[in-house]
Amino acid sequence: MKTYKKIAIAAFAAVSIVACKPKGTKNVVSGDAAEKVYVAPGQHDEVYNFVSGGFNGQISVVGLPSGRTLKIVPVFSVHPENGYGFSEETKPMLETSHGFVPWDDQHHLSLSQTNGEIDGRYLFANANNTPRVAKIDLKSFKTTEILEIPNSAGNHSSPFLTENTEYVVAGTRFAVPADGNGDVPIESFKENFKGYLSFIGIDKEDGKMDITFQIEAPGFNFDLSHAGKGKSHGWFFFSCYNSEQANTLLEVNASQNEKDFIMAVNWKKAEEYLKAGKAKKMAVEYAHNTYDETTHMAKSEILKEVSVLSAKELKDIAYLIPCPKSPHGCDIDPTGEYIIGSGKLAALIPVFSFDKLMKAIKDKKFAGEFDGIPILKYEDVLHGEVQKPGLGPLHTEFDGKGNAYTSMFVSSEIVKWDIKTLKVLDRQPTFYSTGHLMVVGGDSKKPYGKYLVAYNKITKDRYLPTGPELAQSAQLFDITGDKMKLLLDFPTIGEPHYAQAGPAELFTKNQVKFFKLEENKHPYVTKGEGESKVVREGNKVHVYMTSIRSHFSPDNIEGVKVGDEVYFHVTNLEQDWDVPHGFAIKGAQNAELLIMPGETCTLKWVPLKPGMYPMYCTDFCSALHQEMSGYVRVSPAGSNTPLIFSLNNKKDNAQSPVKAAETK
Repeated sequence: MKTYKKIAIAAFAAVSIVACKPKGTKNVVSGDAAEKVYVAPGQHDEVYNFVSGGFNGQISVVGLPSGRTLKIVPVFSVHPENGYGFSEETKPMLETSHGFVPWDDQHHLSLSQTNGEIDGRYLFANANNTPRVAKIDLKSFKTTEILEIPNSAGNHSSPFLTENTEYVVAGTRFAVPADGNGDVPIESFKENFKGYLSFIGIDKEDGKMDITFQIEAPGFNFDLSHAGKGKSHGWFFFSCYNSEQANTLLEVNASQNEKDFIMAVNWKKAEEYLKAGKAKKMAVEYAHNTYDETTHMAKSEILKEVSVLSAKELKDIAYLIPCPKSPHGCDIDPTGEYIIGSGKLAALIPVFSFDKLMKAIKDKKFAGEFDGIPILKYEDVLHGEVQKPGLGPLHTEFDGKGNAYTSMFVSSEIVKWDIKTLKVLDRQPTFYSTGHLMVVGGDSKKPYGKYLVAYNKITKDRYLPTGPELAQSAQLFDITGDKMKLLLDFPTIGEPHYAQAGPAELFTKNQVKFFKLEENKHPYVTKGEGESKVVREGNKVHVYMTSIRSHFSPDNIEGVKVGDEVYFHVTNLEQDWDVPHGFAIKGAQNAELLIMPGETCTLKWVPLKPGMYPMYCTDFCSALHQEMSGYVRVSPAGSNTPLIFSLNNKKDNAQSPVKAAETK
């Protein structure tokens, strides 16, 4: 009863804090804020900010300092705006060992790095529910690869990168038995449930992902993680809670111990054991999905095996650092020396020293073991503690000037502190209940700094009300001076978790503006109106179609029958930036397509009854956009209606491929 009473008191205090409107909210923004965030018409933002979509499964691209949403990148959710997950080309991207999964929970992001600095090539994203990691190509802002993670559940501690993008790393939030051993009693948790840490190798040439190895660790809940930098390169650090290994009422039973752990993993040593043949091969099933931007098609394959190293048996690949209490964030400063833990239920911030960690390991100064993994002594690896920083510390990022910034969920503020002296330098209120925060480049060896964005879980009175579900909130701070200055707050698509950002020039220099038609290797590409046709193969009808301002070719089709599988393979012949075309047909139980210049996309349509079915362009492309339409006649099944197609009521009027591509 005492435990419940404490929890009730803490909960009441937390609710009281967020329910009360902080003083001075009308005067928080300084007078020059509007000037600092103003981006004149026709001008570009200084920074690309990539923001996780949380429960919507997508990523938003936001310009800073304006706060303007520039694009939604579909990753783990079908997206009607552009047909992702609906087109035949992209459906394989959402295949898993559980079948087609059209939605997931997207929490964290990582920008690729070279020598610890953001390089602008790729963005990696995690799926929390059905564990997966995705890669987004930042030349085209398209999701080009998704890898499912076996032996995992709740892919929360993910996807964080080593400093040369050697690995993207994923830890499991929920301890589970190995995939092939899942049918065990829940009460056997301590014997059968494990936490698996996945090290996904990234090919240096094409960025292709592959699970190089997994580490079998104790049955903790792995929360967040970050790679070492500089002197600590070769190590990875994971926050983990539920050292009690409870399996019910975790809010009570997983909060008993005063300290949980940060697990330090020597992945360089793990590589040595892998090469020495110390890994066991485990039979599993997991999907690997890839999208080829030359063929404009995705494919999915099921892989059957992973290599697993045991942290219990190989005692020098993992060590446990005691950390107060129920740690969430685990962050590494730009030098790689300081490891910051954030205990959600702690009233301080512990800062650990990598040098002290190495000395303690060398001297074998252990306090014992947990499931075979050595436990280091708290005092032996501690640099120091930030005292009274605020309530509910969650995440820390860095400005490259020796300062750290930590989000405080309960006291709704961002706190700035000195990494070496551990003194609090500044604090600014947020509105309200900050989760993640982001400093531009704040997870790299050379932060860009300048801007900090707080991602708040509760908005209450910040925006016009929209019923019970309110907008999520982001707040932009200027961190160039001694004191943080609130510049702007703006609503976001929900629910933002983590974000990463970099200066715009890193990404704009390699942008794809359109796909070259001559390089299109789609198996059903139609490179000119002279190649457009309709072909029947049994009950399958393939329409080789082109789109160009302002008509389709063909635009009249007859001879389709009820029950036919009709595949509209639409190639956009435009070779000009920002001239997409759409495609939709009446009765399609699917989204429309959005086809970029030079791209081919396919919509599958199965007519269920006879009739006349208009088709049209869904993306306003010219003054004659409304005229960009046509008809498909559907006859009863078994009828003898001949298959015919035409443009301008003539079968032979199509232009040459070259002339068609030049038509405007």
